[in-house]
Amino acid sequence: MIPARLAAVRLPRKPLRLLAGRPLIVRVWERVCALGVADRVVVATDSPDVASVCREAGAEAVLTRADHPSGTDRVAEVAVQTGFSAFRTIVNVQGDEPFVSEQAVRGAVDIVATGQYPLGTAACLAPAEVLARPDVVKVVTADDGRAMYFSRASIPFLRDPADAGRLAGQVRQHIGVYAYTHSALTAWVTLKPHPLELIEKLEQLRPLAAGWAMGVAHVTDAQLGGIDTEDDLVRANAQWDSLPHTTTTGRR
Repeated sequence: MIPARLAAVRLPRKPLRLLAGRPLIVRVWERVCALGVADRVVVATDSPDVASVCREAGAEAVLTRADHPSGTDRVAEVAVQTGFSAFRTIVNVQGDEPFVSEQAVRGAVDIVATGQYPLGTAACLAPAEVLARPDVVKVVTADDGRAMYFSRASIPFLRDPADAGRLAGQVRQHIGVYAYTHSALTAWVTLKPHPLELIEKLEQLRPLAAGWAMGVAHVTDAQLGGIDTEDDLVRANAQWDSLPHTTTTGRR
């Protein structure tokens, strides 16, 4: 499922902004379909305008309530509906990730489908420069692959410059993909939004604060990141033609 809300703050009407001539949400749907990971791909949105452009492109779209505090809450509303409740594993690819890799999606799914953990996500190694960027979400993991914490702040924090060499392999950028068992997803949304989630504006801190285990798949493919700002959209349009694309229509 691809959650998409129209009321983005940093990039107004984000799902409908154009990437290579088509709405961003359509590009994300095309990308997820092309990966061949999911049995069914659905856009979950609070906006009739978003639903309309998706359906015009051939995508399945479901309208949800507008008051969801996170994408996971929006996905959960659809997942319990007739026709979706039989799926054992639900995948959430955020609606601003048109370049998400197959490795990231499959990695998150495998964590859940193999029974390793009830929740899965993905991350890639990143240069130390991202530690200073609040728009890049970082994650630190335990030795067994579980997420310890996600933050927009500098984690791990380099207290002593003499230890800079120790950062190699420790700076990981979160990728906007979540996988859940159906029961974990429905249980997640019964939890109240946690203060840490509200402070950082990171939904994944809700189950972590409750003590739940979330596995992190470590992705080696280069990641171009999501689209949060006008600059990101300019970058994405500039990079689009240099990348291989396979869409459901067979066109670039």
